[in-house]
Amino acid sequence: MQVRILFFGMLKELTGRGSDLLTLPEHATLSDVFTHYEASTPRLGELSASIAISINQEFAGPDSNLKEGDEIAFLPPVSGGMADCESDMPAQPRRYSSIVREKINTDEVLAQLKQPEDGAAVVFEGVVRDHTLGRRTLYLDYEAYEEMALKQMDALAEQALQRFGIRDVAMVHRLGRLEIGETSVLIVVASAHRSAAFEACRWLIDSLKRTVPIWKKEYFEDGAVWADGEPFPDGIPRAEGSHSERPASK
Repeated sequence: MQVRILFFGMLKELTGRGSDLLTLPEHATLSDVFTHYEASTPRLGELSASIAISINQEFAGPDSNLKEGDEIAFLPPVSGGMADCESDMPAQPRRYSSIVREKINTDEVLAQLKQPEDGAAVVFEGVVRDHTLGRRTLYLDYEAYEEMALKQMDALAEQALQRFGIRDVAMVHRLGRLEIGETSVLIVVASAHRSAAFEACRWLIDSLKRTVPIWKKEYFEDGAVWADGEPFPDGIPRAEGSHSERPASK
């Protein structure tokens, strides 16, 4: 059988490819896929405790069985990696999220979300700053596993609605090159009460930064690096499950 493999962020540069087609025997598992690429890129094994893998845009463990045509993605920690975040979506989900490549229009999103019954509308903008750890930042470049990112963002929105009792939420993330001062991510929460809106907004951005497959590369005067991501929460399986006989370093 043949499956499609995707690599993102630092793993794309580490393996020297963004995608691949791999032929496997029947009854192959994710562990077999990882072992195949580890043979040509041993560094993957050293990073296995930090790498998550998905099948058809859903997180999966190394023992998961594969079938013809599956899409498998190797995911480094996301730029900021679901212990309490379920990825299952309703059969007919409403879309709360969007991914764009143009400038984010905060005023437009806010105006579309607010309703007369709202007593609060909390807005969070993630903005590109001009430095990181003392190094002058020139610009950022964001990439994403877009289909999976949208599913995860919508799942977070559904959870926030139930968990905090807010009325509505909108999330927008921008990809591509962003200059200093530009908005990379926007979250707007509308609610009858301000406390719920504040709590939901904070939870949403923190969860997004840990679980949604979006990565950023920072460009400095003296080079460029993929931003260190937060470790994936314990509820997300890692590639290290196929390397149980030796500890994996982060």
